[in-house]
Amino acid sequence: MYSNINMSREEKVINYYVTCNKLKNIIRTGWKEWNVKRERIESIAEHIYGTQMLAIAMMSEYDYDLDIMKVLYMLAIHELGEILIGDLTLFQISNEDKKIIEHEAVHKILENLLDGEKIEELFIEFDAHKTKESLFAYQCDKLECDIQCKIYDEEGCVDLNDEKYSEMMQDPDVQEILQTEDTWSAMWMKFGQRKHPYDDNFKSVLEYTQKNQITKKD
Repeated sequence: MYSNINMSREEKVINYYVTCNKLKNIIRTGWKEWNVKRERIESIAEHIYGTQMLAIAMMSEYDYDLDIMKVLYMLAIHELGEILIGDLTLFQISNEDKKIIEHEAVHKILENLLDGEKIEELFIEFDAHKTKESLFAYQCDKLECDIQCKIYDEEGCVDLNDEKYSEMMQDPDVQEILQTEDTWSAMWMKFGQRKHPYDDNFKSVLEYTQKNQITKKD
């Protein structure tokens, strides 16, 4: 049941905004678990912004036949559930279990909006990544994380020698990849590709990111 009739439209707008504003203060869990040493680490809200800017650039430079406004809308809401459940990584919870509690959280967040049901349907479409827009958005979500990892690596924010006893370092896939990759970001990107392979265009951008310095030195 959507739209609480006891709330004014103005109250619904402010309530939703204030709720979503919390994402500005939720730090990405992956960076905390890898002990990224930086004065200011990326928040969920900043990640959302990054995925949208990446989507605009990918749409500009490659030949995709899709509705970019729908993509941007999906990316704007794709982390809504984390307001209530936090940023859970694949090391903490299975994808199946996360989907269940995340969908419940999204429903709760949207239930007072008149368009809540439509927005929730868009979130579910993104989460399934079956349609061309949702698959494109999903790849933007993952590639943004890869690029941010490379930026932190180039800034020297993570030393793998300090991570020997971390939970992530004990993962068999991580251990295997580190036999051939000696940097944190190279391991991260190769690990990610085992979980969510990209199309040729996203793969090309990933390969460029791997092979080149992408931040400018002062």
